[in-house]
Amino acid sequence: MALQTILFDFTLDAEKTGTSAQRQEVARIVRSELEHVFSQLELAYSMESPDNGYFAVLHENKETIVTCRIFQQGLLTINVEYYLADGKEPLMSFDNMRTMELILRQKLDSDRSKYLPPIKRGGYIDIYMTSSDERIIEYDIDTLVYEARSPFQKIQIMHSKTLGNMLILDELQNIAESDLIYTETLMGRGIENYEGKEICILGGGDGALLYELLKEKPKHVVMLEIDELVMQACNKYLNSICGDVLEKRKTDQYEIIVGDCVEYMKKFIAEGRKFDYVFGDLTDIPISGAPIGECWDFIRTIFEHSFKLLQPDGKFLTHGNGTSCLESLQLFEDQLRLLKPKVKFTTTKAFVPSFMEEWLFYQVTFA
Repeated sequence: MALQTILFDFTLDAEKTGTSAQRQEVARIVRSELEHVFSQLELAYSMESPDNGYFAVLHENKETIVTCRIFQQGLLTINVEYYLADGKEPLMSFDNMRTMELILRQKLDSDRSKYLPPIKRGGYIDIYMTSSDERIIEYDIDTLVYEARSPFQKIQIMHSKTLGNMLILDELQNIAESDLIYTETLMGRGIENYEGKEICILGGGDGALLYELLKEKPKHVVMLEIDELVMQACNKYLNSICGDVLEKRKTDQYEIIVGDCVEYMKKFIAEGRKFDYVFGDLTDIPISGAPIGECWDFIRTIFEHSFKLLQPDGKFLTHGNGTSCLESLQLFEDQLRLLKPKVKFTTTKAFVPSFMEEWLFYQVTFA
């Protein structure tokens, strides 16, 4: 059950919406067509302004609300809102919407029109998330599989009809059963040789990276993850991507340490411990106009400590953000260029199904 919001917009000749009388005629045509779908439609309120055009609120039985706005510049918008209870049929089918758009487009002599299928608001299952550059993405989520709040974040696992189970942390998609390409691109499968190597994973609580790395026969992997609850949830509901690696916290092949990765990195540095690979599987690059703030400070701390842990020929591998976030990616690369000793980097990219966009990955070594 959720509120349904249907949006229509039409571009009209501005010379036909410039006066109050012209806008009233457009409103009359719109109402006449709406009444074919909502036969008991009534006008609740209307307003006319020389500067802002025409605005009206109509309703049917005070349940369905229709707002209509006609701008003097030639833009017409119509919003239809109603509450749809579980098991009930929508008031407007896709055929109804398409037919209304085509008829109004013809009657109003509109040269451009658009309708959007219902935006579902207020439902318990949130099917909308955003891309890295803040575009709205609608998912085919049908079930909330798991939900909890740890001391660090909100944890959800949702089921998508096409993506499988998805891990969502603080309302942001992290990984889904469909996302092997993410893990393989991060680790450079087929390019990097992990056999006999010492590896450190920062984060990685979903277990997917650890699971795939162990297939490459490394000498040992240590994973530093702060959130025990994430690992418990993924072990139960995402074991298709993590196998059984989250069942145990220590084996001959790997150790999972639950705690603040920065504190353990400091400990490893003090002990003189070195790794062939360090993976940064932590927060995404922030979307910001300048490299300031807590998130950027954290990234710089991770850089500083990671390169103190690397062997001279070691590699730091991490994910960045969507390839459309050019400004933030440039800021990230600027931070890499400021590191001392100097480093060099290459990038790879892959389309990640659950992100519904192309993602950039970094491979960083000493220069």
